[in-house]
Amino acid sequence: MQAVILVGGQGTRLRPLTSTVPKPVVQLVDRPFISFMLEWLAGHGVEDVIMSCGFLAEGVRRVLGDGSELGIRLRFVEEPEPRGTAGALKLAEPMLDERFLMLNGDVLTDLDISAQIAQHERTGARATLSLVPVADPSAYGVVVLDEDRAVRDFVEKPSAGTVDSNLISAGAYVLEREILDLVPAERNVSIEREVWPALVGDGLYGYPSQSYWLDIGTPARYLQGTFDIIEGNVQTALRERLGSDWLAVHESAQVLGRAIPPAVIERGVSIADGAHVGSLVVLAEDVSIGARSVVERAVILQGTQIGEGCELRDCIVAPGCRVGAGTRITGGAVLGEGVVVGADNVITRGARIFPGVDLPDHAIEF
Repeated sequence: MQAVILVGGQGTRLRPLTSTVPKPVVQLVDRPFISFMLEWLAGHGVEDVIMSCGFLAEGVRRVLGDGSELGIRLRFVEEPEPRGTAGALKLAEPMLDERFLMLNGDVLTDLDISAQIAQHERTGARATLSLVPVADPSAYGVVVLDEDRAVRDFVEKPSAGTVDSNLISAGAYVLEREILDLVPAERNVSIEREVWPALVGDGLYGYPSQSYWLDIGTPARYLQGTFDIIEGNVQTALRERLGSDWLAVHESAQVLGRAIPPAVIERGVSIADGAHVGSLVVLAEDVSIGARSVVERAVILQGTQIGEGCELRDCIVAPGCRVGAGTRITGGAVLGEGVVVGADNVITRGARIFPGVDLPDHAIEF
C-alpha cells in the first residue's frame, strides 16, 4: 500500500517550536513527530510513503532520510508555492498507484486504517474519509452519513442541535487515483472544499471510528499528545519502553532527585538532589535539572539547563535553553530554541519567548 502525507504547512500555531525546526520533525517524546505516523502506517502494511513538503523541506528530508530504518520507502515532492491540499496531492500524481492513502501530517492517531481500506473495497468507493466524533461539533465541519455510510452532506460549524451528526474528518483518506481527474493542475485547490462536495452521491463514503485522534497544531495539543503517548492513551511503539512502571529512564541518566511516572528521562540527563520530576514529564538528551527544582506536566528538550529552585509546570522548553535559579515557567508558556532566562523571572499565561531571546535576572513577571 502507498500513502501521501501532506506536511507543507509552516506550523505557525506551534511557534516558537517551529521557528527553527520544520513541524514534521519537531521532537514529540523521543522521536520526530512524523515518525509516529510513519510507524503507524508501516504497521498497516504501507511500504511506500510520499511526503508532500513545502516550508523547510530540506530539513524534513535530512532528518527522515529514505525511510529504510522504518522498513519503508520514503520519497519527497516539494510545492513551488502553496497549492492547497488537493493541489499538493496533484504534484505527486506521477508517483501514485491506482489506490493510495492520503493523510494530514498534523495528526496523531491509532486509527485502524486496515479496516477503513476494507470498507472502501466493500462499498466500491472512490474515496473513503476517516471520521471521528467530537463532543462539540460547532467548531468544525461536520460530515453527515446515510445508513450505508455514503456521505450525504457537509455542514460547516453547525449550531447546537441543528445537525444529527458529530462526526468530523480525521484527515486520513483512502482514494482511487481517478479522483485526481477532478483536480486542475498548477493551482491552489482544496480537497475538502472543492473535491469532496463534487463526489457527494458519487462514490464518497465515511468510515466512523472511536480511535484516538488528535491534531497536534498548538502548544496545548502538543503537550496533550505527549501526555497521551506516555500514559498509553494512544497506541505507539513507546509503550514497550515505558514498561510496567510507566517510567523510561536511560541507563546513563543520573537521577538523584525523585522521578514520578509516567515520565521519559533520556540519555545524559542529570536530576540533582532534592529535585522533583513528574508526573507527565519528558526530559530529552543532556537536560539538567537543578537542586530543589520541580518539573511537572512539561517537556524539556535537548541540552537545556534548569537552575536551582525553579518551578516548571504545563510548559514546553525547546533545545539549548538556560533557565536561571528561582524562575517559574507555567501556564502553557513556551521557550524557543536557545532562549536564556535569568534568575527569578516568572513566565506564564501562554507566553511564547522566541529563539535567541536573552532575559536578564528579574526581567519579567508575565
